[in-house]
Amino acid sequence: MSHRSPGGLGSSQFYQFRVILIGDSTVGKSSLLRQFTEGQFIQTSDPTVGVDFHVRIIELNDKVRIKLQLWDTAGQERFRSITRSYYRNCAGCLIVYDITCRESFDHVRDWLEEARYATEDQDIVYVLIGHKVDLDYQREVSTAEGEAFASSHGMVFIETSAKILCNVDEAFICVAREIYNRLQQGDIVQKDGWDGVKAVPLRPGNVYLSQEALSDNGNNEKKCCR
Repeated sequence: MSHRSPGGLGSSQFYQFRVILIGDSTVGKSSLLRQFTEGQFIQTSDPTVGVDFHVRIIELNDKVRIKLQLWDTAGQERFRSITRSYYRNCAGCLIVYDITCRESFDHVRDWLEEARYATEDQDIVYVLIGHKVDLDYQREVSTAEGEAFASSHGMVFIETSAKILCNVDEAFICVAREIYNRLQQGDIVQKDGWDGVKAVPLRPGNVYLSQEALSDNGNNEKKCCR
């Protein structure tokens, strides 16, 4: 488990959102999470075995803090039965592919269908992430293709790179903001026996991103929800 803790906290609303990352092996799910939660890029890492767990607390505005409970899943087929057991308790799902690997993009549809089946089509926020834009010269999947797939399947789309810090925070802020908006609209409802969204007690010393980074009018939001 990793837990990034860069600051202090005082707020009237504090929620926990559970989010799962899925996608083929080697697309960089673990790299994205390590960059987001620990602020470091690991060039090479061992494949995730089963499921790994990360935490980071962010601020959406002056009143709302979100504890993101992030589940990093193995992409190998032999671990799929383990991964499936985690879908149902998630409010958000990030599907990651490698822009330099056409096969990983072709499998996005399978990952999405599996997630929707496992969650019984409840109102989950889906975000499609095209990773490794630092390797744009090796690109096999165009930005337009990613955008078109996401648009046709009701997903948010963003391209990222853990290596060069491109849209890493924005990807996770996007899913948190969308979950929160749907919670406020009543499309996502807290319920017994489901851990996707929980109101949690406030504690001093928790951490969040700066308000400047999360401003509704800032550049981050424009890059995020396109």
